[in-house]
Amino acid sequence: MRTARAVSAGTGASGAGGGRYGESFFRPEQAGEGRRIDFGALAYDDVTMARLRAVGAGPGWRCLDVGAGTGTVSRRLLQDAGVASVLAVDRDVRFIGGRPVPGLEVLEADVTAPGFVSGRFRLVHARFVLMHLPERDRLITALAELVAPGGVLVLSDAVDLTSDSAPSTPYATAMRAMWKGLRATIGTDVTWVPSYPRLLREAGLGSVAAEIHVPPLLPGSAISRFWADTWKRSRAAMTATGLVDDEAVDEAVRYLGSDECAAVSAGMLTAWGWRSDGPATPRTRAFPQPSHDADRAE
Repeated sequence: MRTARAVSAGTGASGAGGGRYGESFFRPEQAGEGRRIDFGALAYDDVTMARLRAVGAGPGWRCLDVGAGTGTVSRRLLQDAGVASVLAVDRDVRFIGGRPVPGLEVLEADVTAPGFVSGRFRLVHARFVLMHLPERDRLITALAELVAPGGVLVLSDAVDLTSDSAPSTPYATAMRAMWKGLRATIGTDVTWVPSYPRLLREAGLGSVAAEIHVPPLLPGSAISRFWADTWKRSRAAMTATGLVDDEAVDEAVRYLGSDECAAVSAGMLTAWGWRSDGPATPRTRAFPQPSHDADRAE
């Protein structure tokens, strides 16, 4: 494994309130942050890998994993899919560098900076990244330009299912406060995520498609523990909205861990599009069913 540093990890645009993911909230040096990210990985990695395998990721593929987090997808591309190499990029690579595997290259860089990486890749993948960043149209176009002829761009982000018409539960109330608070402080915005297919098409990609996965909220599950940890770290932003106070956040955490929980988690929308200006556009393989292990915390 090789680690490199490119653009300063501290550069780039900030959110609406002047803050930024990883600085105002979800700081990598904060105790337990790596575990929080891994809970999210447990909830979504099997589904992500099933999609990446279905689009053909396998031997000979050179891959770029943007916002790689703790590197779980990068490593599984190498170990499970058998791709040739993965370049894992993040603003802070401390969670990736300690878990090396052959074929993994780690780059500490800011993906909002022009030219943060050079070359082209058969697969470009980003999950839960663009929702936290401004200039999303520009960034999707920039990522599409990194796709080699015959390659594919796969993007995943959250979709909020706690609309005003959804049943009122402690979970739904906390989620509404979280989305509003994070948008005001660090610019997180999931309202545009359903536009992914159109944006991929406008970026020059073809054979565009999309799907949504919603993990079940079960007591002790990875996704329930992920949201509880996320609320812990974003509590100040949540209470600042006036939608919840500390007591309401605590109630939501208890609700998540109880058998009374009856709510729908945020979903993960995944969209993909192909760069067809070269070899014939690859055909997507049948989509395998993910393992239920993704919904169980370790």
